[in-house]
Amino acid sequence: MSFLSKLFVKEPPKPEEGKNYKIKLPKGSLPTYIHLESFYALAWKIMGKLAEKNIKNKKYAKLESDLLKAHILLRPQEYLAYVYFTTLIVGIVGAVIGGFLCFFGLVVIGGAFGILFTILGLALAIMLPFITLMVLPGSPASKAKKRAKDIDAHLAPAMSFIASLSSADVTVATIFKELAQRPEYGEIAKEAEWITRDTELLGKDILTAISDASKRSPSARWQEFLQGVITTATSGGRLKPFFLTKADEFEKEQKLNLKKNMETIGLFAEVYVTVGVAFPLFLVVIMAIMALINASQSAMIVLLLYIIVFGMIPAIIAMFSYFIYSTSKEVG
Repeated sequence: MSFLSKLFVKEPPKPEEGKNYKIKLPKGSLPTYIHLESFYALAWKIMGKLAEKNIKNKKYAKLESDLLKAHILLRPQEYLAYVYFTTLIVGIVGAVIGGFLCFFGLVVIGGAFGILFTILGLALAIMLPFITLMVLPGSPASKAKKRAKDIDAHLAPAMSFIASLSSADVTVATIFKELAQRPEYGEIAKEAEWITRDTELLGKDILTAISDASKRSPSARWQEFLQGVITTATSGGRLKPFFLTKADEFEKEQKLNLKKNMETIGLFAEVYVTVGVAFPLFLVVIMAIMALINASQSAMIVLLLYIIVFGMIPAIIAMFSYFIYSTSKEVG
């Protein structure tokens, strides 16, 4: 250091042995996910005590595991408070709509239609909060299953990526770090990101991080792969042949799945030609002939034709379109 630098640059004090030092972090340096969003915070403030009381119920025993597998960064108590608060809001909205329908049916319309509106209003007021309370606790498990399907769909290309890096003698920790930076591999990249977080941020060794990732993963195939990595590494085996073998195995499985899905799409197409094209066409022709033969019932037959053309046929097309789209999405 030059003479001028010594005059204007103050060197940091050297740490003294045996003395504790506190490091002040800049404002906003904490992870953002430790703060609840406004809606969850309000739900926790209002329903937190009730959630703490009921979280020990046996039906919520898997909630913590489902939240972890779904990558929902909430404690079970916080999510349960969110469920209760959402049910309360839906119940209030359902009661308002139901009360309006009951008033409209009894006071404005009256008669049979008024009774129908009243029944509909009571059903909405009762069923909406009930359905919300039944559906929301299972939402994390549903999201975890969706993540598992995404992981299984990206296993073959991700395994080829892992095998190629392993062939270049890249370490396991670096492989998962590189995999975490590849969003094209979907949820597998997020799983690898959590492994990298455990090793680089939490200070875990790579095998412990992989073991923890295996326990919280929603995909059984990804769990099996991670357990195979641990077993191979701890038993003194070589990981490069293991990765190459797994890449070949998952590639063959993907080809079989593609063939199976293509056969399913072909079956849907054949069924659609029969049910969605031929059957409505014959039905329309037969009913048109019946309307010509039986003139007294022609009005009713024409009404049925309207129902078939504008109701049944679009419903069949929409149903088969959804089935073919979901199956072709898996193929893609």
